[in-house]
Amino acid sequence: MAGERCARVLVRHGRRGRRRFRTKILAGLTALVGALATIGGMVSDAITGLRLRGVPTVGHIDFEALDAYRFADGGGFPASYRAFVRRAGWGRAFGLWLVYPPVLPGYADGWHGRGTELTRRFRASCRDGENEAFDWMVEPDGNWSLPASLEVFAWSENGDALLWNSSARDPDGEFPVWESRSLNSLHRLGSDLHQALPLIRARSADTLGSRPFDVEPLRAARLE
Repeated sequence: MAGERCARVLVRHGRRGRRRFRTKILAGLTALVGALATIGGMVSDAITGLRLRGVPTVGHIDFEALDAYRFADGGGFPASYRAFVRRAGWGRAFGLWLVYPPVLPGYADGWHGRGTELTRRFRASCRDGENEAFDWMVEPDGNWSLPASLEVFAWSENGDALLWNSSARDPDGEFPVWESRSLNSLHRLGSDLHQALPLIRARSADTLGSRPFDVEPLRAARLE
């Protein structure tokens, strides 16, 4: 009798253990599927899911430079930026934003030309602000040591800038993305464009209302 009771106890505990094990496995799989869905949704919504109004303007983009250019740290353009350029080409995003691609010689609005000039202007403004102790210019998320590492890669028609912190590349090769509103503030938007784009899309929608497309292709302009 005692042996039979022990056997029943062992069977019962074995069943409970198996149920606990199955429950843990299912919980783990659910969490994994949820995480993958979240990541997949972010990528799809932010870049591959961009809705274009027509065919993207890409004929003047320097795709060789897009893949071959190297920053001071030896790394190339962040993968999220390269994916955006390939998907959207040259255009106006969310009704406001111009993301500058590398362009072929003779064309305007390229990252090397326009981005470099806007970066120079941004850093000069910050130097003046630091000299005047205008600390609000680097609030709420930055400090005065940061502007020297920030590089403009996008500009809005409201006078705001998106910038990379090119000294803080992460293991995935991405740069943190910052926003400077009217060159008078510093907001950290995320670790890459996948995180930053939904935020600027939402702010643009608040200003302009919802739109049936995300990117309006623009005509490539030649330098005069």
